[in-house]
Amino acid sequence: MPNKAASTRFAFIMITSLFFMWGFVHNLDPILIPHLKKSFSLTTLQSSLIDSSVFIAYFVMALPAGYIMKTYGYKAGIITGLGLFALGSFLFIPAADTQQYLFFLAALFIIACGLTILETAANPYASLLGDPATSTQRLNFAQSFNGLAVTLAPIIGARMILTKGSSDEALAGMTETARKIALASEAASVKTPYFVLGSIIVLIAIIFAMIKLPEIKPEDATVSGKSIKHTLRHLHLRWAIAAQFFYVGAQVCVLSFFILYAMKASGIDKIKAADYLGMGCGVAFMIGRFAGTFFMKFIKPANLLAIYAAINVLLSLAAMFVHGMPAVYIVIAIAFFMSIMFPTIFSLGIKELDADTEMGSSLIVMSIVGGAIMPPVLALISDITGDIQLGYFVPFVCFSIVFYFGWKGYRVVPIQSHQ
Repeated sequence: MPNKAASTRFAFIMITSLFFMWGFVHNLDPILIPHLKKSFSLTTLQSSLIDSSVFIAYFVMALPAGYIMKTYGYKAGIITGLGLFALGSFLFIPAADTQQYLFFLAALFIIACGLTILETAANPYASLLGDPATSTQRLNFAQSFNGLAVTLAPIIGARMILTKGSSDEALAGMTETARKIALASEAASVKTPYFVLGSIIVLIAIIFAMIKLPEIKPEDATVSGKSIKHTLRHLHLRWAIAAQFFYVGAQVCVLSFFILYAMKASGIDKIKAADYLGMGCGVAFMIGRFAGTFFMKFIKPANLLAIYAAINVLLSLAAMFVHGMPAVYIVIAIAFFMSIMFPTIFSLGIKELDADTEMGSSLIVMSIVGGAIMPPVLALISDITGDIQLGYFVPFVCFSIVFYFGWKGYRVVPIQSHQ
């Protein structure tokens, strides 16, 4: 028994490390958006394709990821995901050398394909690795280290990427040829951080290949889920898919455009904005995860989700019209209250799915495509109105859907009563 407990503990530690790593790479995207926007002279809408290339991969790869898990097991899925994660990171080097924006988008897409497989494996694995009664708390705890990555990635990324290159004033004084050379050099500053990231991922993949993970099966795993249609019989799963679609859309809008939002709303520079993203939003997000895990000892997860979502509906409305540093603090508060949403929606969505757990997990991960669709809507509003703050109408709508899921949509309804 002690050996089994130690094995389970080490497996949970390794799985938790994955939450940190994909959180770190995701939260380099808010640094890439202003960086590549400047380097390639992009509109806000064009720069939002960075998020789209990442989150479209979740839609494309979610079902293949579920198939890998069902056929070969969680360990094979994790190693495959890490391999694609590392490959995409290393592709940033030729992307920078060729100075092609599409190459950057392709590298991000490959990274995200790996992350899709990792999330499809790690979320249910962390949820199932222990007492079912504490599955939501356990998943929130693992996701808390994702919150730590939200803090560190912008701070580290800003100093490795955004501090390189010429100021806007210096660029304005250059000839067109000199300006192109300077911007090309600036785009190349991503090579070192992504090479280091890829190397770390290779090391983690080697560790996973060498260790033995406890094989976890959901209850009634002998009965196979028949199809997507069969899995979607579960009403609460359908609501979870919708809620996760809009939640991820809101999260990506809030975090990815934070630097541009903070610069517009308060007039601070991009490095200071990146620091507020890391030490403000990141710390708030991380504390929110740990605090949420604690609060769930006293408040039902669904109730806490509904309370947090309702607060964010009001904060999103305020973010549209408040100016100065208070606007920045409002968005930091949004980060705190959205902290528990992804793991809570996920855990409530796969509750009592039994043999449909793998397919249900894949469908919820698939719904992360909301992160590809919502940011361009915010960006389009920003480009049309000339005011990125008005784009916060998008998170306002998204958090309203999450509120409904936490209020009513999470309830497990017997299948025969809604067929």
